[in-house]
Amino acid sequence: MVHLDRTYSAVLFDMDGTLLDSSAVVERVMTDWAVQNGVDPKALLAVCQGRRTIDTIRDFATADMDCEAEAARLEAAEVSDVRGIIAVPGAANLLDRLPPDRWAIVTSAGRDLATRRLTAVGLPIPEVFVTAEDIQQGKPDPSGYLLAVERLNVRAEACLVFEDAPAGIEAGLRAGCDVIAIDFARPEVAAHVCPRVSDFREITFNLS
Repeated sequence: MVHLDRTYSAVLFDMDGTLLDSSAVVERVMTDWAVQNGVDPKALLAVCQGRRTIDTIRDFATADMDCEAEAARLEAAEVSDVRGIIAVPGAANLLDRLPPDRWAIVTSAGRDLATRRLTAVGLPIPEVFVTAEDIQQGKPDPSGYLLAVERLNVRAEACLVFEDAPAGIEAGLRAGCDVIAIDFARPEVAAHVCPRVSDFREITFNLS
């Protein structure tokens, strides 16, 4: 059990791998796309977590590929597939206890996909919901977290971020927030730059 002595003004959550585990879907959809396009599936899966789909596609695109169209096709496939998605233990209980104006989700997923996955596992849709459409630069750029901070009308230094992927951890730290790594879905990720716990049952903190 980890207890944080600081008192925070707000809590910011990544979604995939943090509030819910969608790795089964991601692996199915991304592997299919990789095979169809002559891309090494292992190389693709090693970097796609925690990033916007469009950013991943651009990294592996051929010269004549329409990256926007491919990203849209991939997101549509993910929206239609919720098989195997589960909530991270303790997530529902924690969100139920947080005041609606004191927490946000900052995800690299598009809004339709994020809404679909949260609904599939029975987690609430937040009032402050930063998705891929809201930002110009995806994680590890901190702009998504900074936008959530602005919308919540708090200081970044007074916010606690929960993340799972290296890109998201870096984004939270660059925004000036404290970051905790949730490794329920990604125990292989090295998060030595911040404390880590398996799930939300293993941490307590104070909210002002």
